[in-house]
Amino acid sequence: MTIAKNLFATLASVAALCATTAHAETLSLGDFQSTSHIVSVEGTSKWMAAVEEATDGAITFNHFPSQQAAKAKAQLDAVKSGILDAALLGASYHAETMPLNSVIGLPGYYGSAVTGTIALQEMLAEGPLRDEVLAAGVTPIFGFTLPPYQVLAKKRLGATSDWNALDVRTSGATQAMTARDLGAVGISIPGPEVYTAVERGRLDAVLFPLASVPGYKLNEVVSHISTNGSFGGYSFIMVVRSEVFDTLDADVQKTMVTLGSEVATHVAQVQDDIVLSLIDEWKAEGIDTYSFTEAELDELRTSMSPVSTDWVTRMGGENAQEVLEIYSTLTAQ
Repeated sequence: MTIAKNLFATLASVAALCATTAHAETLSLGDFQSTSHIVSVEGTSKWMAAVEEATDGAITFNHFPSQQAAKAKAQLDAVKSGILDAALLGASYHAETMPLNSVIGLPGYYGSAVTGTIALQEMLAEGPLRDEVLAAGVTPIFGFTLPPYQVLAKKRLGATSDWNALDVRTSGATQAMTARDLGAVGISIPGPEVYTAVERGRLDAVLFPLASVPGYKLNEVVSHISTNGSFGGYSFIMVVRSEVFDTLDADVQKTMVTLGSEVATHVAQVQDDIVLSLIDEWKAEGIDTYSFTEAELDELRTSMSPVSTDWVTRMGGENAQEVLEIYSTLTAQ
């Protein structure tokens, strides 16, 4: 009888283990950032670990950072085709597929990563931005932004007259238009080449997110850095292929999204805090870290406003206008 009971208990344990294993899911997740980048340390990696712990291993991840599985511009296609199950997307790399999500790149709106992230999260929860991502065959889990781009230069740039005919490093078409409307010339130069271009005088100024400045040592070749401008932004979106996400248990889906929201706010706050710390360091180095006056900010916003108008026209009108109005309202709160 004892042997029979032990056998029954063993079989029951095996059955339970098999049932647990059957429901376990390992997701391959692509990422174009390195594991040492703040976006990965405080964002992607933190979220994966939280999901694995909260689901007791029902969801695990195979992480492919540093473009190991696909190049930055190919992350979305890799997820859609089944090469990857999930990916952290840089929205600007997929503007053709998700054009409305490029609203984050417009200048003059959010003033901190937290503000931008709160707005993005709300817009990914429902509305045109979410619909656009879903139409691409993937489900948005969470999104966050970098701190707004600032200007780094060898002289203080304030009023638009200061920008006239300057060669300014920009990232993407929207920022190039931003530079144009300020009277400057936008020049696209890869990040690793910016240091030398500034040092040799090829560039007069650089539009750059401050949290990324140390990685390129740009503080070594400029003497003035703005701290309260808003020359556009950059957004990341964590997505899972919809056919995969839809097969997960409802409680697992909820856990992934809830933890994603928490991580999004966290990584945004960490970035904002790092920027404040960097500003103190640069001041100690003798760099002029300055704030635009209210008059300068008003003039800059007025000069850059045509970028938003042009964006609405390029995006096709009604939907884009709705997105811009929602975005403007959320970032003004």
